[in-house]
Amino acid sequence: MKSLLMLKINLLIAIFSILGINVLYSQNKVEGLWYIDKKPVSVEMKDGKIVSVERIGKLSDERHVVYIAPGLIDNQVNGFAGVSFNYTEGELDKDGIRKITGELWKKGVTTYFPTLTSNSGKVMIQILSTLASERNDEALLGSVPGYHLEGPYLSPEDGYRGAHPLKFVRNPDWNEFLAFYKASDKRVLTITLAPELPGAMEMIRKCTALGVVVAIGHHHASKAVIDEAVMNGARISTHLGNGCANMINRHDNPLWPQLANNQLKASLICDGFHLRDEEIAVFFKAKGIENTIITSDVTRFATLPPGIYKNEDGETVELTKEGMLRYPAQNVLFGSVLPVSRGVVHMMEVTGCTLADAIRMASTNPARLYGLDDRGTIEPGKRADLILFEIGESELVIKKTFVEGKLVYEAGE
Repeated sequence: MKSLLMLKINLLIAIFSILGINVLYSQNKVEGLWYIDKKPVSVEMKDGKIVSVERIGKLSDERHVVYIAPGLIDNQVNGFAGVSFNYTEGELDKDGIRKITGELWKKGVTTYFPTLTSNSGKVMIQILSTLASERNDEALLGSVPGYHLEGPYLSPEDGYRGAHPLKFVRNPDWNEFLAFYKASDKRVLTITLAPELPGAMEMIRKCTALGVVVAIGHHHASKAVIDEAVMNGARISTHLGNGCANMINRHDNPLWPQLANNQLKASLICDGFHLRDEEIAVFFKAKGIENTIITSDVTRFATLPPGIYKNEDGETVELTKEGMLRYPAQNVLFGSVLPVSRGVVHMMEVTGCTLADAIRMASTNPARLYGLDDRGTIEPGKRADLILFEIGESELVIKKTFVEGKLVYEAGE
């Protein structure tokens, strides 16, 4: 009799434990200072959506004041936490994708685009097929809406090519792109290419007709070519100011025409290494809040300790103690190790823009550009992708992250 009673008690404990976990992961109301005006609000969530946003007199817990904003959206993630989206030797599988996603949640990134850089067609198809097979994994909670192809149709010139291997960059090939698109289950959302290459304009027109957002980057195009690319459908410059030669002509270079074209948006890597502070300030002034997107270009070296590493091709990459990721062979950067949450704070520091402006550039703007109408703002009917945070000295300090209304990360006290 006693053993039966103990069995029932243990069963009840197990049930309540499960219920406790479910309550934790489906918390239906959160409070914080609204990122737009820094006044207290309460956000109610149900079934993965935002139900209401209400003004409140004060926060229930004024000892731990946090801001509340929509989750960040990163359109350029090459990898994270030791896992690469450009390497196929066993690490890119369900567990690897889940690892990247979970680590990005800790940084406030609730939506991101796995980014493939220039590689052989066979490898790119293999990677895209793997990603497509795992995109609907319930554990990801819809954090991966699609993919970014940064290449292989980029400039072969040193400097402009950046760290993309010369053996893999090539002219646009529509049939090859369609093979990539098919392998991705039609989830290639954006492609970065060099508009001066033969066949680039046709590629831009066809991708635009297909609904793929065309970006220009890693190029050495003239003003006439850049303007023609925009007329054909190109909409954004990928990491403007990077993917550029170290020495350029003060008049004839690809930067001025991209800054001057008001129809062209720009993504900026604001990690403190890719662009000087004055560059960020000038680019921001030229493009304005609506036409600027904060991106990261993070790689698998993010979260790893400083040291000398090998890239996917076995070449040397150096991660300095300051957080710079260098590719010594060409004296260029090899992407970043700092997340978008770093870029938000650095953008505020450099330009004097408000928190609302910075969050707009890191969430609302990319959502609108890529047609992600269910996220990027806090309003009824949107996905309950929310971050609660403090503003640290160098980046947002994430306290809680909700994805589809589920608490996926909570910082320890």
